Amino acid sequence: TARSIALKCGIISPNDSFLVLEGKEFNRRIRSKPDGEVEQILFDKVWPQLRVLARSSPLDKYVLVRGIIASKISPTREVVAVTGDGTNDGPALKKADVGFAMGIQGTDVAKEASDIILVDDNFNSIVKAVMWGRNVYDSIAKFLQFQLTVNVVAVFCAFIGACIVKESPLRAVQMLWVNLIMDTLASLALATEVPTEELLTRKPYGRTRPLISRTMMKNILGHAIYQLAVMLFILFAGPKVFDMDDGRPVDNVFRPSEHFTMIFNVFVLMTLFNEINCRKIHGEKNVFRGIFTNPIFYGIWIVTFVVQILLVQYGSFAFSCVALSFEQWMWCLLFGVTVLLWNQVVNLIPGTRHMPKWGAGEVYESTSPMDIGPEGQSRGGASLTKGQILWLRGITRLQTQLRVIEAFEDSIDRHPPEFATLDRLRANTVPKLSSYYYDTQRPYPLHTVITTDNQSLPEKVIQETEV
Repeated sequence: TARSIALKCGIISPNDSFLVLEGKEFNRRIRSKPDGEVEQILFDKVWPQLRVLARSSPLDKYVLVRGIIASKISPTREVVAVTGDGTNDGPALKKADVGFAMGIQGTDVAKEASDIILVDDNFNSIVKAVMWGRNVYDSIAKFLQFQLTVNVVAVFCAFIGACIVKESPLRAVQMLWVNLIMDTLASLALATEVPTEELLTRKPYGRTRPLISRTMMKNILGHAIYQLAVMLFILFAGPKVFDMDDGRPVDNVFRPSEHFTMIFNVFVLMTLFNEINCRKIHGEKNVFRGIFTNPIFYGIWIVTFVVQILLVQYGSFAFSCVALSFEQWMWCLLFGVTVLLWNQVVNLIPGTRHMPKWGAGEVYESTSPMDIGPEGQSRGGASLTKGQILWLRGITRLQTQLRVIEAFEDSIDRHPPEFATLDRLRANTVPKLSSYYYDTQRPYPLHTVITTDNQSLPEKVIQETEV
């Protein structure tokens, strides 16, 4: 029955040599003894060819997930995804790298143990989840490429200008405007790209893949070198080439000039056109593809360009600018548009292994609580992330405190405290002038009252106490 359903669903074909096993046969193949432990060597001979596991228990699913994660037959560790809706599926969902639970038929235990909940209980939603997940990853990478390029150019330009010219070419207010473009507007523009079907044709990223790849690093360095070269050219040779006054400060007094205004304008325009380049981070040549499918992107780009014109032409007092002529604006646009052409040159440069990459993460094998020793330290052979170690240490300390509280409660139960009763209060408050107080023949001393019945006390004591 399982093979017939798998054939109809397209999981296997009639000519395939893949395995379709039941739970009993699966357990027999992965164990050398019927009641023995699972042997990884035997398991690695079964799971690569296994496609259907029928009539299996929740424990079989958990063993399958754990065995695939622990397998070493592949150069990289396999990424395991599990779907489930019942309470018994909780261990497998928790053990897997990605757990999918059903939102309608799934139990609360399964939802808590899973990573993604399918609200409509439709497996087609998994494809959408993968597509949106890759789109979010790419959006973060696009913004990082754009932001790092702007930061590198601004920092080096300010540093070189302060060392040679004794003044930064970019004023503080101008840097605030650049930061507004870089942080707020660019993040909205680059992070709102709509996912496309092309994302599903690309191979998934590896577990240890760096966030900033070699291609991104090549783009960052290539565009930073170009933009920095243009700004330094205008800084040192601009007055002669463009026939304008030198804007360098005289006697440490800075005055707004066409020279420094042109540097600021060129920097912003190159940043804007580089924002278009950052829409593609995998070496694509056509950076304009799909640009009109995202109205937020081109809307923010146009608004930023218009505001930049207003700041340069009419923001002389606030932004330390001087209105530029039409010819100077054409030169600024030329330097900005050239960024698009420079991007094609950068794409022709092959990415070598010597190119640095940032953000590569380490892979830690998950460890069950049985591998944890005293004080939350892992035993030999166990590997944990730092967060898991801190969490387990906290749990261990909490358990220790609970054991201390339980021990204290047990001691109280074994030795209950003596509470003051009315009879004891009466006996211990007998006036010192009473003859009973000085009576050496009293049957019961005041400090060892053991009765709880007033009738057993002398009648004289009771009368004097009442008085």
